[in-house]
This record gives sequence, structure tokens and C-alpha cells, in this order.
Amino acid sequence: MASVLHRSGSVSKQLRSGFASWKMLVALMAALPFFAIAPLAAQGVIPPPAEGQQIAPQRPPANGEAAGTYNPLRSHGGPGSVADVADPLLDAVVNISTSQRVDRSSAQVPELSAPPGSPLQEFFDELLKGDGNQGARRVQSLGSGFVIDPSGIIVTNQHVISDADEITANFADGSSLPATLVGSDLKTDIAVLKVEPSRPLASVDFGDSDTVRIGDWVMAIGNPFGLGGTVTLGIVSARGRNINAGPYDNFIQTDAAINRGNSGGPLFDMDGKVVGINTAIISPTGGSIGIGFAIPSLMAEAVIGQLREFGETRRGWLGLRLQEVTEEIAQGLGLPNEDGALVMGIIPKGPTDIGQIEIGDVIVRFDGRRVPTSRDLPRMVAETEVGKRVVLDILRKPDLETPATELKVEIELGRLEDGEKSLQTTEEDREGSEPAGEPEAAEAQPGLTLGMWFADMSDELRTRYGLEESVTGVVVTEVDPQSAAAEKGIEAGMVISRVGQEPVSTGDELREKLLKQHADGRRNALLLVASSNGDLRLVVVPLD
Repeated sequence: MASVLHRSGSVSKQLRSGFASWKMLVALMAALPFFAIAPLAAQGVIPPPAEGQQIAPQRPPANGEAAGTYNPLRSHGGPGSVADVADPLLDAVVNISTSQRVDRSSAQVPELSAPPGSPLQEFFDELLKGDGNQGARRVQSLGSGFVIDPSGIIVTNQHVISDADEITANFADGSSLPATLVGSDLKTDIAVLKVEPSRPLASVDFGDSDTVRIGDWVMAIGNPFGLGGTVTLGIVSARGRNINAGPYDNFIQTDAAINRGNSGGPLFDMDGKVVGINTAIISPTGGSIGIGFAIPSLMAEAVIGQLREFGETRRGWLGLRLQEVTEEIAQGLGLPNEDGALVMGIIPKGPTDIGQIEIGDVIVRFDGRRVPTSRDLPRMVAETEVGKRVVLDILRKPDLETPATELKVEIELGRLEDGEKSLQTTEEDREGSEPAGEPEAAEAQPGLTLGMWFADMSDELRTRYGLEESVTGVVVTEVDPQSAAAEKGIEAGMVISRVGQEPVSTGDELREKLLKQHADGRRNALLLVASSNGDLRLVVVPLD
């Protein structure tokens, strides 16, 4: 910015020297209207209408309202000014600065050297000297945060303080305090800090993000580009956004300007309540283009409460592998709609490994709440306390001819973190096992079906494709790359264990069931497919 101002000053003398000529040019253009309008129109600027001519039909004034005083913001409830909302909140929003010591040798920072005798060498030496430690340098970054407790509890993003050696909270009055990390959560990108103030700090309260509607006005306060406290205004553009940032994506999207340094700052509603934590933007330039995302306050509050109490998260866990219920799967299972989460696996010794839930069940309600999609269920479970007994409402279709039945199963939630450790140990044990030697090639069953060749399960095929003992069914030995099966992601080495909801164990049995479905007039085959490690998913393949 300074360089721009400098250039502007360098041309000011030229502008003053040509001021008289400029006045003559203005007078000439005023006398010649054609030359006044033509250049503007060429640049896409529409000339003003003739006197008394309307650009578009105008809304007639309401009773008691003078003509020409229509204010669309006022008529739609939008704020004419947010000064009264922002003023009491500014002191509670802080700048978070962090520093990290980076080893130069690991960072591969090149040594800078100048020709012998050059005065630049002294400059290079000073630049690389740092704080006297020749083996390291300091890396600093800036973000935002906000005080939620006058005693000194501050919330920010996990990525703002990640790997920091020192964290400092800088307040609006110019004071600074060192901050310590209470706890952080990578899955939701939330961190809680603690400072020790000499007096109570200004703080803000959380609002209810579930009541925020698309089109509501929201206000962001943060520290973009290190400029200091900055207020921007916009609306809620969308809700429930999934940007693949983590397993519990449920972002509020806003067009309020969010730039570098806004991360971790609050998103306020017009009552001055925090309804979101500004976290991410989509931008080709790194600056705001009106697509910003905030963590909903209700999700944040649950995580923050756990971090404050335990220093870590303690999320609920069902111990299920899930798949999305697509339109094709819903039709194949005869379901009324695409709501719910499809059960594709049950973790051994997990909370749901009690013999009451089966592969192919669709969970439509969790603890009395509707389950819209398979992505919503893990988030709902994670927000529920560990050890709570909850009821799962399930739709189960035993076969293609029988209508889906409704069941209720009561489960005591486990802890996700414990389940992840158990799964990690299992994966390490699996990777550590040595595969057997190369077997002789097994003969595939003759004939092509749906673009696939099959073979009955055998020890040779288990060894060839690394299939676990728990995987049963018919082995796919080859797939036509131009077939619908290939388009659906079926590959050689996968195992088809069910057609519809009926198990199959031989290639002949598989073909018979597919032929029967085709004879019954069904357009698609619903196949339960297992990968080599036993992970299951439903695949819909056209029968035509």
C-alpha cells in the first residue's frame, strides 16, 4: 500500500502542471455532448437517463411515506448501521500472534552471500542472524480469537496455533498477554487458550446457530492481514456446507469479507451473539471473494466445553461403517426416500456389536432426531456424551419381496477416541502380517455377466487378492473396462456377497439371482461388494 501511495505522490506535480489544460478539455467536452458520452459507453458505463425518464418501474410510496424515501434495507429488516452492534463487541475480539522456532537445516534455507567486499554481505548476515541461535529461525503468524470468559478463556482455530512455541493474545487497547493452550481439536479446527489478566476481560456469548437462516445479516470481526480489529458485514449465504475440511463439516457460509488473519474470529448475529467461528475461505487469490465458512456455534460449544473440562475431546461412538443412501439404493431397497445412513460394517467389540444390527440396515433416527444423510449421523453421535443410552430407529429389508420393517435398537455409546486407537492397532497388525507366496492361477467361472467374470471363493483366490477369512461370497476375477460395473468402481479382487439382500456363495448362484431379477422386470441389480479387507458397500449396476 505504501508503494502505491508513493507512486500517487510522484505524479502529482504533473497533474498540477496540466490543470489549466484539463479545465479547457472539460469545457470543450461540455460543449460537445457526443464526445462526453461516447468514451463512457465504450467502457460499459451507462449514461444517465433524460430528465424525468425512469430506468425501471418504481414501487409506489406506501401510505404516509413520501415519494423517493424508499429504503430496501429498512423494508426488509436489514441494518442501516451496525455501529451499535459492533461497538460493545470490539474489545472482546483479540489478535492471536504465534511464533515457532524452525531449524534452518531441516527447512533448507539457503545461505545468502554477496561478492567479496560487497556492503550487502553485512545486510545478509544481519538478516540471517535471528535471535543469536545460528541453527534456527523464528516464524511468526497472525490470526484472530475472542474471549468467552472474563477470567481469560479465549477461543480460536486450531490451525492458528498449530506447532506454535509461543502464543500471544493482543487486545484492542494495545495490551498483550502470553497465552497457554488448554486444548485443541483437529477434527473441528477449534482451540481453547488461557491468559491470566489482572482484571476481568470483556467477553462475548454464544448464540443459537440452528436459528440462523439463509439471508440473515451477520458480522465478522477479526484481524485481516495484521491490520488490527476490522468489522465486515454480510449475510448467511448457505447452511450445512461440506467442504471436506473434516469429518464433521457443517459450515455456515457467508459473504461477509473473511481474509487471512480472520481465522478464529467470531461471526455475530445482529443481537451480538456468536453464531460461528470464521475458519476457511474459497479464493483463487488468498483474499475474500465472498465465499467464507464458519463453524456453527452449537457444534463449537460442545467441543469447547470438553476441551475446557478435560483438555481433550470425548466424543460418542457407535462403531459402524456407513454408506450414503443414494436414489438408486433407495429404489433398490424399496425405501420411501433417501434419508438415513446405510450400515455397511460393524466394528468388532464396538458398541453396536451386540447382534441386533445387520449389514444393509438403514438408520433413519438417532436418539429421537431425524438422520438426513450418512454424513450427519457421525456428527450427531460425536456431539452426544459418552456412555449415554440412545435409541436407533432402523429400516430393515430382509429380501427384495418383503417390505422394509421398522425396528428400534437401544445402544450405549462408546468413546470415539478409544475406538480409533483400537482400529489403528488392528490396521498395524494387518500391515505387519507377511503375505503368502504367489499361488497358482485359479480358473475363473466361464461367461461374462454385467461386464464381470466370477469365480467361487478358494484358498488360492484368497492368497492372490489378499482376502481376509471373514470375507465370503463370489470373487470378481476380471472386469470389462467399458462396462457399467467398471464405472461403478468394481475391480478384480472384490467379492460379491449379496444380490439384493440375499447371500450368494457360488458363481452359479450369483448368475441365477441376476437372471431372476432381470426376468422379474428389475432394471438394476443391488450388489453388496466387499474389498479385500472386508469393507462393504452397496453398488447398483444396471441389468440392461
